[in-house]
Amino acid sequence: MEADLERLTAYTYLTVPDRAAYLAIMRVFTSTLLADLSAHDLAERLGERFTVETLAAKLEQLRIWGDLIPSSRPVKAGSIREYHRVRSRYQLSTLGERIQRQADDILATADAAREVSRELLALVARGLEDLDEMSGRPGGIEPREALDRISTLFAQFGQFADSVRDFYAYLGQVIFRYDLDTAEFTGFKELLLDYAETITEDVVVFSPRIEAAIDRLWPRLPEILKSIDAADQGLAALQQADVRIQRSRGRDIDDWAGLRAWFIDDGQGSQVEQLRDATLRALQALLANAKRMIRSSSGGLSRRRDLLNLAQWFEGADDATAHDLFAAAFGMYGARHLGIAPDTDRDVPATTSWWSGPGVRVPVALKERGSRAPRGRTAGPEDYGEQQDRLREQAREQTSRQRAAAAELRAAGARLADVRLTAAATRLMLDLLARSLASAPPDFGEVRSTDDDLDVRLRLVRAPGATTVVHGADGDLTLDGITVRISAARSDDMEAAG
Repeated sequence: MEADLERLTAYTYLTVPDRAAYLAIMRVFTSTLLADLSAHDLAERLGERFTVETLAAKLEQLRIWGDLIPSSRPVKAGSIREYHRVRSRYQLSTLGERIQRQADDILATADAAREVSRELLALVARGLEDLDEMSGRPGGIEPREALDRISTLFAQFGQFADSVRDFYAYLGQVIFRYDLDTAEFTGFKELLLDYAETITEDVVVFSPRIEAAIDRLWPRLPEILKSIDAADQGLAALQQADVRIQRSRGRDIDDWAGLRAWFIDDGQGSQVEQLRDATLRALQALLANAKRMIRSSSGGLSRRRDLLNLAQWFEGADDATAHDLFAAAFGMYGARHLGIAPDTDRDVPATTSWWSGPGVRVPVALKERGSRAPRGRTAGPEDYGEQQDRLREQAREQTSRQRAAAAELRAAGARLADVRLTAAATRLMLDLLARSLASAPPDFGEVRSTDDDLDVRLRLVRAPGATTVVHGADGDLTLDGITVRISAARSDDMEAAG
């Protein structure tokens, strides 16, 4: 499974920003059978659109994606210059060739209504009946004759089935639109009522003949296919070399099973029934559009023209103008909490986007009935006593920790460099240090900061050449040219007063 998904990487060149360049390169490769080209060869064919260096890089990238493979042709060069021109040659991989062919088909038929080759259905019925009649004769049918008829039969059926799928895909794309005007509706009405009905009638007419021919032919198919393989091996010999091959349509019993499932219901629904159901759904969509147009023409409101004008404005507007148009047309302004106070314990900045911001609790009455009026009995006042007690306890514990940290600093005193402070004492000392430095002039000699509540004072004294190291809980702090002195605030004040 992983290997199969890896093959999808070959589609990458159709989705990258410079896919036009890759398409031009791949079209050069697919224009010739067994193309073997280098970057110089591509530059000569594509003219001055790309440089040789650019083409070389893109060729290598296509090789990485699996669309090209390195050429195995030996390089013959008469000079170094010629060698550089012919080296690094590439050729199409099987997957790359098929993907480019599919891409060109899609670009050539995009948004186009494909006619159904319904005349092929009669040929399929006739071919099955002829094959049944010839294989039922004494001696059977010649292998070459059987191969010719089977190949023709499946080519006709494949083209018919593909055209049916393309037509109904296009029909489903347009018929379910609800912006059809009168002219478009008339055209699609004729398309559905005339053309689609004709297709359905042809299928109904020829399906019984095809079912009967397949039922009669089915028991003889294994022997017919076996005789064909004996007369024409094709690429079957490659299977002995462990090479996967894809047989021609009709030479495998699974191909006949697919043909049978298209016309005969084996319990899972045939394609004929799906065709009828699809036509019925399309008719229902057509009737829905007809009702809409009748309502609009009889005084109902149709905003089709307004929406088309708005779409044109959006197409020609830049990013800022498009946002203004959207807000003005649909009223989708930025979300605001109008009239509902946020939670008191959440402080949300005004710059926070409503997308990532916290939600606001909306009362049930406002959410369900759009009413702000209170209902029921008025609730009594909430008792916050327990919360207040818890806050008081937290405040007491915080004060106790700070006082213990202050006592630790005072005890350290002059031998601050010899002890390692706890985390709380380190935070208190750094806080005092930050206060001192914040209030100190650039050429200070001594500066101090005091916390009277904790009875601690820190003094910074400039001392050129001195080094103070404070050992904290998270690491060491080194102060060059400064000494730190910690003491009790009250004792210092008493000494100064004495």
